Amino acid sequence: MADTAYTIRVNGRVQGVGFRATTQMLADRMAIRGDVRNQSDGSVLIHAVGTDTQMSAFREAIKQGPSQFARVSTYEETPMKSVPEYNGFNVVY
Repeated sequence: MADTAYTIRVNGRVQGVGFRATTQMLADRMAIRGDVRNQSDGSVLIHAVGTDTQMSAFREAIKQGPSQFARVSTYEETPMKSVPEYNGFNVVY
């Protein structure tokens, strides 16, 4: 099955609440590859690669906020035109 890739940006209470670490744990459990990083505007940016089934479940979980303390107020996703090669899922500091 071919992989799909998305760039996801979330806003809300998403920095300083364990959002990146729990996103990484979620991605590892779901076999999603990519990365997650804080942005200077207070948002979090995620690059994620997986099958359609994996990505559907991952995107829904991100919308809910993977950390118990996180609150996602806005969620934007953009399909990537090409599928980048990632080895695992990493938090970018």
